[in-house]
Amino acid sequence: MRTVHCVKLGKELPGLEYAPFGGALGDKIWASVSEEGWKMFLEHFKMMMNEFRLQGGTDQATTAFLTEAEKYFFGSGTSAAPPPDFKPQH
Repeated sequence: MRTVHCVKLGKELPGLEYAPFGGALGDKIWASVSEEGWKMFLEHFKMMMNEFRLQGGTDQATTAFLTEAEKYFFGSGTSAAPPPDFKPQH
């Protein structure tokens, strides 16, 4: 099993089996994001899709996905900010 030092969780964890998508960002995620970190991002992006009412498969959704992935894993903060209207469920 391949391990990576996950940039999101800050520790050695099992890495993704393959790049989640093509291109430089996909390669960068494969090299430095764990399976657990990737699952966290997918949940985060699912919230983003719902909050912003993005339609899957559109150019707008694809652009948002790539932008959020970059911010979530490699941005200046620890994660991308949730949408302005987001209210967490308790």
